[in-house]
Parts: sequence; C-alpha cells; structure tokens
Amino acid sequence: MFEFSYVWAAWLLPLPLLMRLLPAVTKQQVRLWLPLAQVGADAPTQTSSRWPVILLWLTWLCFVLALMRPIWLGEPIRISQEHRDVMLAVDLSGSMEIEDMELGLRQVNRLEISKKVINDFIARRQGDRLGLILFADHAYLQAPLTFDLTTLQALMQETQIGLVGDKTAIGEGIGLAVKRFIEAQNEQKVLILLTDGQNTSGSITPIQAAELAKEHDIKIYTIGLGADVMIQRSLFGSHRVNPSADLDEKTLTEIAVMTGGQYFRARSSEELSQIYQTLDKLEPISAQEQSFRPEQPLFHWPLLIALMLLSIRLIWLKEAQ
Repeated sequence: MFEFSYVWAAWLLPLPLLMRLLPAVTKQQVRLWLPLAQVGADAPTQTSSRWPVILLWLTWLCFVLALMRPIWLGEPIRISQEHRDVMLAVDLSGSMEIEDMELGLRQVNRLEISKKVINDFIARRQGDRLGLILFADHAYLQAPLTFDLTTLQALMQETQIGLVGDKTAIGEGIGLAVKRFIEAQNEQKVLILLTDGQNTSGSITPIQAAELAKEHDIKIYTIGLGADVMIQRSLFGSHRVNPSADLDEKTLTEIAVMTGGQYFRARSSEELSQIYQTLDKLEPISAQEQSFRPEQPLFHWPLLIALMLLSIRLIWLKEAQ
C-alpha cells in the first residue's frame, strides 16, 4: 500500500503561481527565487520554448512530493503480546507402525494418523510458539520452540518410524521438554505427549520427569493412542486382539494429574482429532495481539529526480547565456 506521511505539504504546489501574482509593495522589491517565479530581467530570453517552464514545474512538483514523504506499507504483521510455549512430544517406537486406524476408507498406521491430526493442530495455533520432540530409544529435539509453524509441519510430516529406535523413552521425552521450557523462560508452558505404549527405555522414569515438570509449572496433557480391538488374520482364521495391551494408562493419568493437565484416550482417528480440538479450548490462543506494517521510505526518489531536473535547468540557462 502506498501513502504519504505529510499530505498537507500538497498545499505548497501552487506557491510559485502565487508568488508571480503578488503585487509589488515597493519599487525596491526583494527578490526571492522560486521555480516559475523568475520574472523581469532574470527571465530567460527564449520565450518561444515551453520546456524551461515545464522543467521548473516538474522540479517543484518533485520537491513537494519528497516533502510529503511517500512510503510503501507492507502487509500487516501480527504479534501476540502473550503466547504459550507448546511442546509436542511424539512416540516413534516400533508399535506406532500398527495399522489399527482409519483415514478415510483405508487402514493406516498410528504414526500416519498422528501426522495428519497434529499438523491440523499446529495450523490452528497461530500466535503460539511450538516445538517438536521425538522419542523412542531416547528423546531427540526435532524442532526447537518456534513461531514458524509451516516448517514445524514439514518436520512433523517427515518423521519416520525407527528414526530414533524401537523402544519407548517417555521419561526422557518429558525431561527434554522440561529442559527446553526452562531455557525459553516463558510463564505459559504446555506439553502434549502422545504415546501408544509404556516406558521401556531412557535414563529417567516418567514419574520422575513429571515431578520436574511440576516444579517448573509445566502442564502436561497425555494421550494414549491405539484401538482396543483389531481383527488379526492368519492361516488358522481370524481372531480379535487388543493392540493396545501395552498402553500404560495408569502412568499417563498420573503424569497428567500431577502437573495439572489431563489424560485422553484415542481409540480412533476421530477421537484423536476431537482430543486436539479439546486441547485448543483448554489452552486457547491469546486474543491480545499487536500488529504493525513495515514501512519503506520512498522520498529519496522524487528528491533525486528534482535535483536532476534542476541540474538540467541550470545547464540550459548556462547554454542560453
């Protein structure tokens, strides 16, 4: 968007004409040089050409435009005055490969449905700072806390099972999140932990890590992922199995209660999507925002043109003499 900072300066445009029309007060007039105000003996003798007058008008116009200070305003940029730091901890153990979820009309594994639902959640958190932790044998920081949600979505989409091992280090996932939150020094800290099993690896237990989180006022929401029933086919026929038999709901519930959060159970893609929508309501984005538009000053362009035209006019007068 283009605009002028000092629109009132446009009233100076007819000033040269006004100076020509002012009557002489005394015989000894004080001469004030202004473009288009050269009269009498100092006026150019070549009256047949209108180009000198046009040059003076253009010079004065450019000077006034520069005085009006034209600027180019960029697109509005909104910044939340207060934001939440939300860390997403996602289980990448081997059990996330179990295909007990449905996406549309096809059967998909737990990680694939997690990618879709979590990316939808990330897209709705404009104004918050989000980070991503992956854990299996150990916990790894995939993305630090950032406002760049597009990059975070891309990193989440690129995650693969087996990237950090096959076991489940829930305690390390929480511990790493606590460390990152301490470094960030934000008062509003939320961890959303998604897992489909129990702690089988790592140097710290989930309860010990939850105690650290509680000490630093970090709220943890835990999600247990996995269907209760799945039909398994073999050479001897089909039988029903519980693919979530290893899910440690007791520990996940204790972690959430200890830190002031909540435990959720997701047995299907629909339930998982509803859980993240519920989290949006439990931890709403701050409504207070500041916005600004970057300004790019443009006054130097008309000023440069005015100086060039004035130089041409002076050269013209010199040649005319």
